[in-house]
Amino acid sequence: MVTRLSHLFLRTLRDDPSDAEVTSHRLLVRAGYVRRQSPGIFAWLPLGLRVRGKIEAIIRDEMVAAGAQEVLLPALLPREPYEATNRWTEYGDGMFRLQDRKGSDYLLAPTHEEMFALLVKDLYSSYKDLPVTLFQIQDKYRDEARPRAGLLRGREFTMKDAYSFDLTDEGLERSYRVMRDAYEKIFARLGLEYVIVKADAGAMGGSKSEEFLHPIGVGEDTFVRSAGGYAANVEAYVTPVPASVTIEGQPEPVLLPASNTPTIDTLVAHANEVAPRDGAPWTAADTLKNVVLALTHLDGTREIVVVGLPGDRDVDLKRAEVAFAPAGVEAAGDDDFKKHRGLVKGYIGPQVLGADSTTGIRYFVDPRVVDGTSWITGANERGVHVSGLVAGRDFVADGVAEVSDVRAGDPSPDGSGPLETARGMEIGHVFQLGRKYAEALGLKVQDENGKLATVTMGSYGIGVTRILAILAEAHNDEKGLAWPKNVAPFDVHVVATGRDDTAYDLATSIVAELEGERFDVLYDDRPKVSPGVKLRDAELLGMPIVVVAGRGAADGVVELWNRATGDRRDVPVAELLDAVRAI
Repeated sequence: MVTRLSHLFLRTLRDDPSDAEVTSHRLLVRAGYVRRQSPGIFAWLPLGLRVRGKIEAIIRDEMVAAGAQEVLLPALLPREPYEATNRWTEYGDGMFRLQDRKGSDYLLAPTHEEMFALLVKDLYSSYKDLPVTLFQIQDKYRDEARPRAGLLRGREFTMKDAYSFDLTDEGLERSYRVMRDAYEKIFARLGLEYVIVKADAGAMGGSKSEEFLHPIGVGEDTFVRSAGGYAANVEAYVTPVPASVTIEGQPEPVLLPASNTPTIDTLVAHANEVAPRDGAPWTAADTLKNVVLALTHLDGTREIVVVGLPGDRDVDLKRAEVAFAPAGVEAAGDDDFKKHRGLVKGYIGPQVLGADSTTGIRYFVDPRVVDGTSWITGANERGVHVSGLVAGRDFVADGVAEVSDVRAGDPSPDGSGPLETARGMEIGHVFQLGRKYAEALGLKVQDENGKLATVTMGSYGIGVTRILAILAEAHNDEKGLAWPKNVAPFDVHVVATGRDDTAYDLATSIVAELEGERFDVLYDDRPKVSPGVKLRDAELLGMPIVVVAGRGAADGVVELWNRATGDRRDVPVAELLDAVRAI
């Protein structure tokens, strides 16, 4: 098929858009693939739709090959199913909510678990109907506070979401494995590097969750991996718990006046000066830092909690959000301290904390704070710390909270070696949801004994438009895009340059020959457009192969570009078809 550039709805831009933060955003807008409509919302133009369509076709092929069946549900959904699963409130400000003229509540779907469960409930009633896996390619909506990075994080985006329905846990495990394998095939066909990491299920819920992350510098996720094969999103990392220490025989706590120790470093220096210990000097890891966090619960109430962690660690708010989900988490402010006079800022210690204490403030500790470990920490008196405070003897926590940062060199939970950290972007996510949604929505079928049994579900998502942006991030050079052949809008871009008809006649004949060989061709036949503009556009648009009929046309010679390698060479027209096939 041939598309003439003179008729294509396209305008390329010389300058980068002012709001572009990443390469894909800059190039996709400049090359006329997408056009910004408002923050986080883009119009799709003909070239962009062609790339998107090819990505969707690859996903569709593998989903159907895996036994899934395609449906299409609406994006405008009623409130009631999401109320039944508590996600109407759990999603918080991230969900678009609206009302119709009668005052009924609706939402723009951020995900479709509830609606797929109800669809199966409506049509299936027997174990004989199961298993079944359904999928759709549909737009989703999230009210991002700060949409950024073009298509990588927007308010409207396209996803492939699939849902499996089984009678037994063993059936769910099989369905999950089939979808997981299909994802590996999809990403291999797209040429995308990926790492499968353990992930937190978040608002989705369920017993098992894994993310497919594409390692990329602009990624918004930090993940960790070991040489031995362990990989996890930092939110899902579980700290190895050290063995407890014998409490008996440990010395009693000693007050440590320290009036000018505003930081952990100054406290450690002071301790080494006034109370040095035999052997190794005190370090930040010997101190217990007590961090005050403010939780906002779903009913709007605000609760102050304190988390004790080694002083060489900092709180990772993303991990804290997982630890205290579904509550929102932020650092406590001055107003919080004013309301809780029992907290002596800068000198907080665990002695006055705990749900049953005089303050009533719940106290949590890092997994490394095990019974028998001894700490330098606050004495709850201004200008005073204490050393030798022993966990399990001098203080007891209400629970353990995984909120500390994860660092390169930390041990992997499975013992497979030290961790390294990397940045990545989520391209797929698979969940074993279990019966959470089925129970809330009454999705039951008759089992072999004629009794009602609750169905178990899996959920499997792929970010279609995000993948397009990631491919653009991965395939470009200083001149423009350089699409891989399996997703490129066209196979070959033929450019006619020159002031007479010779180059145009040659280009037209080349286009006809390529079309006859079933290549998709973009033909730049624009009259009165300078060769420089045409060549810059060819570089910017990024088709895998570019054929330029110009100065050598009279001699039957064209210039052949390979955008993936940057190679350019002159080729006789008689040899062109073989050269194109070779690329």
